[in-house]
Amino acid sequence: MNFKLLEKLSIAFGPSGCEDEVADIIKNEVGHFADEIITDTLGNFIVKINGKREQKMMLSAHMDEVGFMVRKTDDLGCIYFHTVGSISEGALCARRVTLKGNDGIKYKGVIDSKAIHSQTAKERKEYIPTDKMHINIGASSKDEVDHLISLGDFGVFDSDFVKFGNGFIKGKALDDRVGCAVMCEIIKKIREEKITPEYTLYFAFTTREEVGRSGAITATEAVKPDFALILECTAVADIPETPAHKTVSKLGDGVALSLMDHSTVYRREVIEKMMALAKNKGVKYQIKTLVSGGNDAGHIHKTAGGVRCATLSVPSRYIHSDCSVIHEDDYNSMLDFAYNASLSKELI
Repeated sequence: MNFKLLEKLSIAFGPSGCEDEVADIIKNEVGHFADEIITDTLGNFIVKINGKREQKMMLSAHMDEVGFMVRKTDDLGCIYFHTVGSISEGALCARRVTLKGNDGIKYKGVIDSKAIHSQTAKERKEYIPTDKMHINIGASSKDEVDHLISLGDFGVFDSDFVKFGNGFIKGKALDDRVGCAVMCEIIKKIREEKITPEYTLYFAFTTREEVGRSGAITATEAVKPDFALILECTAVADIPETPAHKTVSKLGDGVALSLMDHSTVYRREVIEKMMALAKNKGVKYQIKTLVSGGNDAGHIHKTAGGVRCATLSVPSRYIHSDCSVIHEDDYNSMLDFAYNASLSKELI
């Protein structure tokens, strides 16, 4: 596991539609390994590695993260916002954030709301609505805040990247900087070991997954792959008082292979080939046990005439918050599984 690379990607500023900083990190890491680099107007960054055959395999991971967009400022210097992507109201209050202003400078702030001492008994029992929260960056007037921040500016959670306990990792945007880091490692490994893959490989670092997955559509149209492997994070609930049938997957038990989610039903023959590959290579994995969520496969599988897909997901607690938690064993399991899949002769 390249801990430093994942840390760099996690900390990077990259809400949906603003993935440039993440793309620059990836370009610096692996751009020089590419036989060809493909970009488009939506900001997708695609690394091509030539293979022995003309058939094309695309590995895909999205660069964007959930975040915030400025919608209004007031006379007290408060900043009101929309969420970008799906964020629970319970994950917002008192969280640190970073906003990127109209001058490109990043400003630290915190999400404020009415203090508990001022709340009614009813309000104390409910989540505070997003439209009742605001971001404080230390400004004391509308003129002051408007000089720094404009309507439509974006923000993200501001969170430390920490390794703790027995292999656990905490950070923001692990959905899906985990997949991005894994693809970078695979590219490096293929080049360093001087391997020519069986199929021509396209590593698609996509945009805008959290707000409709539009980047995946244009990337798939550009590549027109014969097979796509999506690398993601998935929400889990392996915490106390959760029924076993609702845990989705468990941290530390390996990368999760999806049979079905809210946007894709994966072809049975593809799943069987993936499971056979894992067994043959001794890869640790688990089956995602609950139909939940969705990812870029939802659009990839029905684009460019239809694409056979598989999805591998690293289980993540507290996803779409400032403190997602994964286990390094699951990261390494995804790396092992995806690397072997990228070199397989059996998936197409």
